[in-house]
Amino acid sequence: MFCRLKDFRRIATRYDKRADTFLSAVFIAAIITWWLN
Repeated sequence: MFCRLKDFRRIATRYDKRADTFLSAVFIAAIITWWLN
């Protein structure tokens, strides 16, 4: 799962400074990877 999340550049480089914004990006990426499987 972590390798698939790191495919999203925004998560791998952590553009978001605030933790809640970063966590929401992780949730969105997880939903997208789950949806595509």
